[in-house]
Formats: sequence, structure tokens, C-alpha cells
Amino acid sequence: MTATTARPRAVRGGQSPRTARRRGPRQFRGAILALTLPFVLLFLFVYVAPVIYATGQSFFSLKTSALGFEAPETVFVGFDNYSKALTSGEFWGALGRILLFGVVQVPLMLGVALGLALLLDSLANRWVSVYRVIYFLPYAIPGVIAAVLWSYLYSPSLSPLVDAGNSLGVHLDFLAPSVVLWSMANITTWVFTGYNMLILLSALQAIPRDQLEAARIDGASEVRIARSVKTPQIRPALVLTGVNSIIGTIQLFNEPQVMRVIADSVNSSYTPTMLAMGSAFVKNDYGYAAAVSVLLALVAGLLSLVYYRVAMRRAE
Repeated sequence: MTATTARPRAVRGGQSPRTARRRGPRQFRGAILALTLPFVLLFLFVYVAPVIYATGQSFFSLKTSALGFEAPETVFVGFDNYSKALTSGEFWGALGRILLFGVVQVPLMLGVALGLALLLDSLANRWVSVYRVIYFLPYAIPGVIAAVLWSYLYSPSLSPLVDAGNSLGVHLDFLAPSVVLWSMANITTWVFTGYNMLILLSALQAIPRDQLEAARIDGASEVRIARSVKTPQIRPALVLTGVNSIIGTIQLFNEPQVMRVIADSVNSSYTPTMLAMGSAFVKNDYGYAAAVSVLLALVAGLLSLVYYRVAMRRAE
């Protein structure tokens, strides 16, 4: 009997199957480009272009004549706007306020979101979808509307919470200068906890179930499984929610802007975003507002990078 050796079939163009497999993805480059190009263009237009424009605008300032008869003139001032911001008590006060806000509110919110996600992951499947919708509902409410709703609960003349406290002999003042920041933290926690919980829950449900069963067979309790098996495997999701929360904290605007109407302690420079907004559209100092915005973007990027490095180093 004569042994025969199977030869690879030739493909169109005289190429071997191995060569065809190696060169095959090239035929999808056009489709990949067509699908990604709209996103890239939108990203450049919405994110990159404003950053470049704001950076350029921060080196200019609007100058007016001493008598005010001549039209304002835009002049190049170099780093004067940055120097003005970095030596301004308003800027440092607003920045310190949101940093304190983030140090307390972000860990608290992520801790609650992680606890809810672990709890839902351990429940029967028929209940998960119901609670998932309930916890997500606050995020579906626009931020301004949520701030207005909570403002009614904080207002001394309208709040049922204040009335209940007075009936019990407890004076509640949610708008006091030392309390109003944490009243805002309560709003953001109420709004974004469910959103972060969904991200963490999705990561938890992607964990292979056989790993959990193996841990149970070894005698691990549910608490030990949550701490030693589940939580380490969703670290990327925790990093994602942490970075998003840090960036959101730096951009805090809706809550203080709404509560400024009912709280005397909240002024136009309570947060850096409010300071930039007031400088641009009230004082018409666009260069200074741009400089504050650029500095704020640098702070957000630096904090996000530090958090990412620390979180991933612990994972190693």
C-alpha cells in the first residue's frame, strides 16, 4: 500500500491556507475603519478640540482701556492667567473643597455599590433584575432634577425631615456652612451608587461559577468568598468606577449650582467649575476661566493616574 501525503488545498490567488489565514484580517480593515471613524471624529470634535482651544485661550486676556471708550482687545499674556489662578484664594478654596468631598464621598459610594453588587450576586436570579432596576432608577433622573428634589428635603421651610426633627427636639440644618457640602455628597451618592453597582455586578456575574462552587466545597463562607474570591477578580471594574468617580467629583457643578438658591454658604466660586463658569459668563474673563479649566483637567488626570497606579500595584 502506498502512503499518500495530503497537500493543503490551494486558495484563490495560489495562496496556501496558512498564508490566507495570516492575511485574512486585512480584508476587514475597510469595515473596521468605517465603524471606528465616526467615533474618532466625534471624540476629536467633542473632547480633543475643546481642550486644545481652551489651552490656547488660557494664554490670552481681554483688555479694556482705562477710560472705557475703546473696544476691548484680546492680548497675549503668557502664563499670567495661570499665575492668577494659582495665587488665588478662591481657586484653592474651591479645589480643597472638592478634594475633601472626594476623599469622603467616593470611597463611601463605591463601598455601598460594592456591597449591593455582592448582595445581588448572591441572590436568586429572579430577584436580581428587580433590585437592579430599583437601584438604577436614581441615575435615570437628570442631575439637576435630583438636586431640585433633594433641595425640597433640605429647605427648612419645606422639609418634612426638619419638621420631624423639630417634633423630636432635634434641630436639623442641612444647609449650614459645615453641613451643606455633605448634603451635596448625599445627593451624588444617591444618584450614582446604582450606576456603579451595575458595573460591579456585571463584573461579578462574569466570574466562572465553578470557582465559587470550589470555594464552597473547601468550606469557605459566603463572606470569605466575597472577600477573597469575588472582590479580587473585579478589581478592573473597581478601578473603572473609581476613575469615573474621581473625574465626576472634580466636575461637581449641578448640586452646588442648584443649592446656591437656598443656601447662603454656597457662592459663585464654591467649586472650580462654578468659578470658571462665573469668570467666563459673568466677568467675561475667558482667559482666566480657560486657565482654571486646564488646571482642573490636569488635577483630574493626575488623581486618576495616581489612583490607577496604586490600585493596579496592589493587584500585583
